[in-house]
Amino acid sequence: MSPRQELARLIDQAANITVFTGAGISTESGIPDFRSPGGVWSRMKPIYFQDFIASEEKRREAWTRAFSGRAGWTGRSPNAGHYAVARLAARGKVGAVITQNVDNLHQDSGVPADRVIELHGNASYAKCLSCETRHELDDLKRAFEATDEIPTCRECGDLVKTATISFGQSMPEREMLRARAATLACDLFLVLGSSLVVYPAADFPILAKRRGAALAIVNREPTDQDDFADLVLHDEIGPTLSEIVPAES
Repeated sequence: MSPRQELARLIDQAANITVFTGAGISTESGIPDFRSPGGVWSRMKPIYFQDFIASEEKRREAWTRAFSGRAGWTGRSPNAGHYAVARLAARGKVGAVITQNVDNLHQDSGVPADRVIELHGNASYAKCLSCETRHELDDLKRAFEATDEIPTCRECGDLVKTATISFGQSMPEREMLRARAATLACDLFLVLGSSLVVYPAADFPILAKRRGAALAIVNREPTDQDDFADLVLHDEIGPTLSEIVPAES
């Protein structure tokens, strides 16, 4: 049995799959990853959360970046890997998609938003840091270009920031609890495109395996958890999943 056939067997036998995605699923949509040569952080230094709060200059820099799209996290389309995950969700196979990505592509591909758990937030909109009112980036950009004033909340007047989790910012407690619950509930934990080096998120595959779930990893490069997994495919995600989960004709 080939590795792809084995993955198809694991998916077919599973009743509740938790999918865990990293940058590798979105690089196939042309979105750069974070840490590799040519990635986002090799081209521009991250702005730490504490600096965003304390410095008007850093807030202006952060918003200038966001409105210019320099990071490349928004404005792309889902690829074959995203659509295959969405098909599995539509067939009742996937209970949750835990993602380290901020690009909104799982939702854009058709995965119900309430099944997507965003550990690092979402770059496609902004939130007030006090009252959590949602703000659309296009609205903020128009106001910024018209007045040159840094965005503030229309409801309470406090600071507004893109809804991503910045360096130095606490992980979102609610999403971490939801991710843990989904990890404990699944019978197959499927990693797609994550190097599994960013903790505490990288603890979830190990937790799932220890609680009795099968663990499968599809990633172009080896990970530190490959020896722990039931199945490892060093392959492209889109072509792999398109063969295993074809679109219905």
